Amino acid sequence: MQPHWFIVGLEIFTGLFLACIAILFISVIYMYIADKLQTKQAIRHNYPVIGRFRYLFEKQGEFFRQYFFAQDREELPFNRAERSWVYRAAKDVDRTISFGSTQVHDKTGTIMFLNAAFPKYDSDEHQDSIITVGEHCKTPYRTATVCHISAMSFGALSRPAVTALSHGAAQAGCWLNTGEGGLSEHHLKGNCDLVFQIGTAKYGVRDEQGKLDDDKLRNIAAHDNVKMFEIKLSQGAKPGKGGILPGVKVTEEIAAIRGIPVGQDSISPNGHAEFNSVVDIIDMICHVRDITGKPTGIKAVLGDEQWLIDLCEEIKHRGIESAPDFFTLDSAEGGTGAAPQALMDHVGLPIKESLPIVINLFKQKGLKQRIKVIASGKMILPSQVAWALATGADFIASARGNMFALGCIQALQCNKDTCPTGITTHNKHLQQGLDPHNKSARVANYNRSLHHDLKIIAHSCGVSEARQLTRHHARIVTESGISVSLDKFYQQY
Repeated sequence: MQPHWFIVGLEIFTGLFLACIAILFISVIYMYIADKLQTKQAIRHNYPVIGRFRYLFEKQGEFFRQYFFAQDREELPFNRAERSWVYRAAKDVDRTISFGSTQVHDKTGTIMFLNAAFPKYDSDEHQDSIITVGEHCKTPYRTATVCHISAMSFGALSRPAVTALSHGAAQAGCWLNTGEGGLSEHHLKGNCDLVFQIGTAKYGVRDEQGKLDDDKLRNIAAHDNVKMFEIKLSQGAKPGKGGILPGVKVTEEIAAIRGIPVGQDSISPNGHAEFNSVVDIIDMICHVRDITGKPTGIKAVLGDEQWLIDLCEEIKHRGIESAPDFFTLDSAEGGTGAAPQALMDHVGLPIKESLPIVINLFKQKGLKQRIKVIASGKMILPSQVAWALATGADFIASARGNMFALGCIQALQCNKDTCPTGITTHNKHLQQGLDPHNKSARVANYNRSLHHDLKIIAHSCGVSEARQLTRHHARIVTESGISVSLDKFYQQY
């Protein structure tokens, strides 16, 4: 008589269970011996096996803080309230809240906009004014769009992520900055406007010696989608340090685009070898502009102000045509795929301090109309964008806001090639969950929502468009808990 299938299954299950117990027991014995014999980690040596839980809990701490313990407004670098707004905007679902704000209104540094007695009607049709960048160029760039996608290179970001950003930017009518990793076919797929960034390593436009190759520069400029060129001097998250792309993320495709070996760390120099003074900076700006015929600007995080003062004086000496067509001001709060913590935490000025300094200086030197200012660094919400415009910026560019729109969960694994959402990894298995078609729609939704709610703030303040906001339209809370006008507060700068 054959045994009943249930009895057979139970015997198999029992055997497997006993085998698991045996394996677990042997593993515990092995870990105990290994922990007692090693001397690199005192906790594991003194408390074998149990001590390993410390490292497990430490690893999981970020996850538990983010989802269970952190309050809506206390998490860094972006809190839950901020991320939630972006997620809802990207999905094009209801962005309203109820009962009351969780924002602390008397916290030092809080920005409050002044509603007008007679707001502009939201229903009023009004076309935002078109801004011309590089009016002295052969091919100026004109756009009315305020918010754009900041520099993120192919390498730091995955193939589907770049493809989604390209399509999303085209749908939203904004530009996409290539980052310093060169121009890839994935940037071009969506047929969006592109800003080509020239980093210190000059990836994509370098010769064998790492110097600027004019022929490659012309080839890049020949793409109609490439509208402007940005020479990167420094980056907010790591001023004084070049780009860092870990070798694990340097695939054959990325290595070919950058002109570097496969699998080796891609470390850009911490500055352009050609630059020893502001004269050299202006020389390169004029050279790139002459070769390409397109608007050319610079990107930097502000630290020491003297070089910028000297730059303005050199422009005055040469003539206003020699000025950069735009200045992208990055913040010490800016993000990156990988950076030394010492630089990310303690070097450079945050945008709330540096932007009014730059705007005031350009106004004093009579350059504010000539040099368009692009504010960048941790501005992912309409209120933050409105502050930048009121302070004097012409555009803003956000990277991490668009990463959240792609589905980023702030796992803080950008430098490890283990991004769980497929955005910053080249692991094909992890990339499978990132559908460029779906995510491009979310990127477009986010940027449209950003502009929509930005206009709501502008209308509430009594102006037709956000660029009409001035420092008189906002106040900032001081240490006393009482706010003062931005115009008065920034006089000290």
